[in-house]
Amino acid sequence: MAELAIRQIPVLRDNYVYLIRDPDTAATAAVDPAVAGPVFDALKETGWRLTHILNTHHHADHTGGNLELKAATGCTIVGPRADRDRIPGIDIVVGEGDTYGFGRRLARVFDVPGHTRGHIAYWFADTKALFCGDTMFIMGCGRLFEGTPAQMWNSLGKLKALPPETRIYCAHEYTQNNARFALTVEPGNAELRARARRIDDMRANNIPTVPGTLAEELLTNPFLRADHPALQQLAGTVGDPVATFAEIRHRKDIF
Repeated sequence: MAELAIRQIPVLRDNYVYLIRDPDTAATAAVDPAVAGPVFDALKETGWRLTHILNTHHHADHTGGNLELKAATGCTIVGPRADRDRIPGIDIVVGEGDTYGFGRRLARVFDVPGHTRGHIAYWFADTKALFCGDTMFIMGCGRLFEGTPAQMWNSLGKLKALPPETRIYCAHEYTQNNARFALTVEPGNAELRARARRIDDMRANNIPTVPGTLAEELLTNPFLRADHPALQQLAGTVGDPVATFAEIRHRKDIF
């Protein structure tokens, strides 16, 4: 069975919307459509017909195109059960432990609160693709607008446990700034220094840094590494990954 086709659409200042298509059934979804116009443009260019929207959370830069796209296409909107009251046009609710059938593909759903109370992520195992919204970024994680450090650390733990070859399709191009911050946390991390140089080169040439792999994140993303003794020592929170994560998140908030 062929992998999902994935088309990455840059919108607004730094958002990514993803069009994903099951080649076996032609089922086509927009993941977190911030705005409708660029999605319509991509559909016209590809000849694909929109059948679904997959939302990770309620923020307007992830759901702003929902109603316009649904009105034009009749697509089915899927979103988090815990946030159903804030997802425009929602038809189907999903949450922790669910699998959602998209064409002939199955998306495993994770509840990953922290950034918002009802955030979810979709993992397509056969394509090795994780659509994680604003929970995890390349070399970063989302701000804690509605959740606690313990919730976010637990949420990231679920994503950390996926296969290392998993590709991270997050919703923002924040990587260069994230890398600069990460270097203040782990200046001696050789993998991080090398990756930061590669990212600078990519952005200088206007190349997206998304997706990345989970294997790379485990080596270079400080928010996934709060259980490492070196980071705990740096934060003064030895033996407490939640406190370490909280300290790193605080430092990023004021970076």
